[in-house]
Amino acid sequence: MKPPDRLELRTLAFALLASLLLWNLPFGGVLLYPFKLLATWLHELSHGLAMILTGVGFDRVLIYRDTSGLAYGSGEAGRAASAVIAAAGYMGTPLWGAVLLVATPDVRWARRALLVLAGLLALTALTVIDAPEGDPFGPWAIGAIAAACATAALVVPARLRLAIAHFIAAQSCVDSILDIRVLLRPAQIVGGKVAGASDAHNMAAATFGTTAHWAVWTWAILWLLWSLAVLYAALRLSSARALAGVMPAARRPATASDPDPEVWVEQTSGTRPVFRPARSRRAAARKTRVLRSQWFRGPR
Repeated sequence: MKPPDRLELRTLAFALLASLLLWNLPFGGVLLYPFKLLATWLHELSHGLAMILTGVGFDRVLIYRDTSGLAYGSGEAGRAASAVIAAAGYMGTPLWGAVLLVATPDVRWARRALLVLAGLLALTALTVIDAPEGDPFGPWAIGAIAAACATAALVVPARLRLAIAHFIAAQSCVDSILDIRVLLRPAQIVGGKVAGASDAHNMAAATFGTTAHWAVWTWAILWLLWSLAVLYAALRLSSARALAGVMPAARRPATASDPDPEVWVEQTSGTRPVFRPARSRRAAARKTRVLRSQWFRGPR
């Protein structure tokens, strides 16, 4: 097993288990608070990107202390555009997390990804994130997260850097799954105030023409399934790539120049190959010497 591949498997497992465990600890929410703000940033920027793509225009984003947020367009949205914009938040957040998870196979790519993320955070903090009613929390919080990502990319040791990148990615996927539960509540709270319509309400109105409970719950459940599918696909891609490095003989058969690979494949009666460790090089050398002596001795 190569050290980078072993490290990636460990950090993938650590990121997922830590994300799931911290949500169930008494003070886990406090530790996850910056990551929750980051997930809100991804959610609202996904809305903003959908506004740009649909021609509505993107005006600004508000991020509140309770980790809620709002994205504002600069124009009116039709029915189709409203549906795309409403779906972008809960469908985009796990997708960005999955991209980050797949795009960080080693410590070098983790540094690049964290630097890109820090740059985007700083850029939006200076341009599109507004301060509601004179409260500068949103821009300063996102700017602080940008500084933390840049520090992790440039100062933190390599192994911890990769773990941080994977943890951010896994947390974005897991947080988006947990956030969908909010859509099933009778009232939505944004910035400490009751908001009448959620993304699921807007999506139901744009697609079904009603905001009845069955319509809202339909989209909430579909977005939940989407988040689970994206997380599953990202973990499969990342783990398959790491395992491909862990078992090189599965990709490269033994040759004359390398007759003793570390792992060899034995095809059984089933349809799936079985991976078994080959004999050690010392044992292989002993066996080779015995065969040579018999060959020179000739038949008995």
